Amino acid sequence: MNEQLFQDAPHYGSPTFPAPRPFQVSAHEALRQGFRDGHKNQCLMAPTGAGKTYLALRIAHEALVRGKKAVFLCDRTTLINQTSRAADSYGLSAHGIVQANHWRRDTEMPFQIASAQTLAKRGYWPDADVIVIDECHTQMKVWTEYITQTKAACIGLSATPFSPGLGKFFSRIVNATTMFDLTQSGVLVPMRVLSCKQTDMKGAETSGGEWTDKAAEQRGMVIIGDVVTEWQRFAEDRKTIVFGATIAHCQELCRQFVDAGIGAACFTSETTTAERATLLSAYTRPDAQLRVLISVEALAKGFDVPDVGCVVDCRPLRKSLSTAIQMWGRGLRSSPDTGKKDCLLLDHSGNIHRFADDYTDIFFNGLDALDMGEKLDKKIRQDDDDYTPTGCPKCGYQPFAKRCMSCGYEKQAPALEVALPGEMQEVVLGKRKLADDHHHLWQQVCTYARSHSKPDKQRGRAWNLYKSITGKTPSNIWHFDTTPNVEITRHTRNKIVSLNMAYSKAR
Repeated sequence: MNEQLFQDAPHYGSPTFPAPRPFQVSAHEALRQGFRDGHKNQCLMAPTGAGKTYLALRIAHEALVRGKKAVFLCDRTTLINQTSRAADSYGLSAHGIVQANHWRRDTEMPFQIASAQTLAKRGYWPDADVIVIDECHTQMKVWTEYITQTKAACIGLSATPFSPGLGKFFSRIVNATTMFDLTQSGVLVPMRVLSCKQTDMKGAETSGGEWTDKAAEQRGMVIIGDVVTEWQRFAEDRKTIVFGATIAHCQELCRQFVDAGIGAACFTSETTTAERATLLSAYTRPDAQLRVLISVEALAKGFDVPDVGCVVDCRPLRKSLSTAIQMWGRGLRSSPDTGKKDCLLLDHSGNIHRFADDYTDIFFNGLDALDMGEKLDKKIRQDDDDYTPTGCPKCGYQPFAKRCMSCGYEKQAPALEVALPGEMQEVVLGKRKLADDHHHLWQQVCTYARSHSKPDKQRGRAWNLYKSITGKTPSNIWHFDTTPNVEITRHTRNKIVSLNMAYSKAR
């Protein structure tokens, strides 16, 4: 009998990956180039819907076909089986799982999907040449200490790499794509915002600049009746996720939804593994009677049910933009099978207005440096008693900051004058010509940044110089790494010098 029929040696030469999208190809190549440039540890920022697991498994596969070993690290045990199923579907079934008492434990496999909790308890890692760390913004001790010592190439994945200190572990950030691009391509749906009865947080207790959970819970209890009523008014035909301030707040929200005859349940850190499986089975059915899941954190990350059509935000925040992005993102995945066209955000927290400027920036541009995200999650947003929501001058979408997240309309900086008609327009500041067109100006600031900033600061420096001069952000199709060096005009250099002087004076 042919002995080859009984050989179980792992084989990684027959993957079944779907064809990658263009941004996935460019993101993968950017990581390769970063490694060639000496960046052993890199962070990949990829919004909801960008296919982080898909990208991670392609990275692992590239190592495996070269005879290398790879580890995919999950920060929660609930994601182990989800990642394993994805690996199977892509033809990477030859993998072991590092999790207590798991039936797929096989330490001989070159590819391991590992639980961070299990590695922490055991105190040792599987051999690896490539390590992919999911949700790296959680910064678990089990990997933060290890990746600074190992020789393996390490890739951190996150939709919101905003946590303090990520720059200690990763020397470079790569933007896979932006939420705007994913929305334009139909991977994500537009978010339609309704500002509803809001929790009054005036004078509420704070700790470290953020409202305390107890204060948010007490203030939030007052408007629960309005939350249920307005959901019935605007979203009763939509599968919904509600975010509360605490478990007690979630439980009371759930009670009042159920009392109103609505199928609702809590999904929190106190929900057992068996209960979670039952709830998810009921909730993910197309004809689900369970219409509303209510949570604090458990549903904010890695929970993807594409036909969720409404997010109810009842968790007031002043600092954590990353938490707000994670919450709102749960409803943004497209669902062609159900005809989903948008996601309705019922804002009972005031978060959409507090974070409007910064969220708009992330929506269109992502991050250029790891410390940018850290600063965004440290900044305290103040409520403005006289604030009046304004709509986009073109389409009416609210909230409108500098650029519309619905139609893309953008305010022009008053100091920027367009001197010539047509696509190729000179950039003129006052009466001085800085560049032949906006892309020419972008080339100049990139050239300047390369000569006047450290490597890890150059992209951010170019981005900020362009925005400071023009009043708007660089085009998403312009990439720092592929922009050539050009001669810097006299007036552009003078403008940069004046900006530097103003910055130094301000400091």
